[in-house]
Amino acid sequence: MFIRIYNTLIRILYPLVIKRYIKKRQLNGKEDVKRFNERIGRPSKKRPEGKLIWLHGASVGESLSMLPLINKLLESYPDSHVMVTTGTVTSAEVMEKRLPERAFHQYIPIDNPAFVTRFIRHWQPDLVLWFESDLWPALLSGIKRKNIPLILVNGRISNKSFKRWQQFDFISKELLDCFTFCLGQSEEDAYRLRVLGAKNSMCLGNLKYAGINPPVDPNKKAEIEKQINGRPLWVVSSTHHDEELKIGRFLKNTNTEIPGLLTLIAPRHPNRGPEIQEQLNGLGLKTALRSKGEKISPDTNVYIADTIGEVGIWYDLSPIVFIGGSLIPHGGQNFMEPSRFRDAVIVGPYMHNFTDAMNRAKKADAVIQVNDAAELENMLLQLLQNKDLLEAKRSLAYNWAYGEAKVLDGIVEKIKGYL
Repeated sequence: MFIRIYNTLIRILYPLVIKRYIKKRQLNGKEDVKRFNERIGRPSKKRPEGKLIWLHGASVGESLSMLPLINKLLESYPDSHVMVTTGTVTSAEVMEKRLPERAFHQYIPIDNPAFVTRFIRHWQPDLVLWFESDLWPALLSGIKRKNIPLILVNGRISNKSFKRWQQFDFISKELLDCFTFCLGQSEEDAYRLRVLGAKNSMCLGNLKYAGINPPVDPNKKAEIEKQINGRPLWVVSSTHHDEELKIGRFLKNTNTEIPGLLTLIAPRHPNRGPEIQEQLNGLGLKTALRSKGEKISPDTNVYIADTIGEVGIWYDLSPIVFIGGSLIPHGGQNFMEPSRFRDAVIVGPYMHNFTDAMNRAKKADAVIQVNDAAELENMLLQLLQNKDLLEAKRSLAYNWAYGEAKVLDGIVEKIKGYL
């Protein structure tokens, strides 16, 4: 009943209200004007021959988390194609660059029954994998109406969302009933989905653990490696305001203990590069800023890599990585990526954005968690001064990361009956 009322209201409100809102988004650059026809269900490409698997995710993060599964699906089904839909201009740009052969991007249609019907009639997908936490009634009901298998992948229900949905469980039950089955990120997520009305919900693991490594440009890597010239190195990645100062304050002492030590800082927001350089220079450290083209000289203490898309190079070069956003109450950043590069990974006390992953990694002794900057300094010295300890931590991180990546096999096995 809810979906029927929603679809009727959307048909009425679109020309009166929603269309005006969309126009505003176009003026603000939030809609791709050249490809806007895709948003009203008029695709810009022909449907490819053979099986078509449709994957939908809202944001850049969700889109990138799809890539390992896309590769696995194309490998498992050589006669199939993959269509990825997203709603943002940024995610479309990223996908255009990262999608493999036999995969392509389209914008998701606006959640209007007329647009959805046109979209589905054109593409006639054989299977839909839904990665988004937002459940769009017109889209979901349109897929169900055509009897297309619809699977929620990597579903996550936060505490806040769970409590809110429980107040409107008549809506959640109707929406979740559109799915053939649901895969939760964790056992807790799978349980919450069942409570909210999913008729078939389970956990095969978290797809984010199976992410594709960031790219490594071999020429850039060789150039930096030459500048480093065999010096001991550690990487401080995805830092936020105040973390660089916390680390900078102990570097003079660390540099005395480990002669020639080079610290490479890759801030979460590269535009902060000049600000970080000024702060560290104020501590008496010799710095070089990548965005200015400054080179690493023998007396450089800190190299500030304030660039985008090069973090794979830094993870590939360094045996030790500290993940930022964790010395302050931000909640941490992705610590699985350096694990896949066989790095010993250190994090601070604030990793609540990755609770499930942290619990699993700590159980496998695959991540080192410190309580503050003093403990970070002590752990860094231990790893640099004890080669056996460093090698053990690197192996544990790597083995855990690739063990978790088996979630891909589980998902492909689970969906094969629908293709």
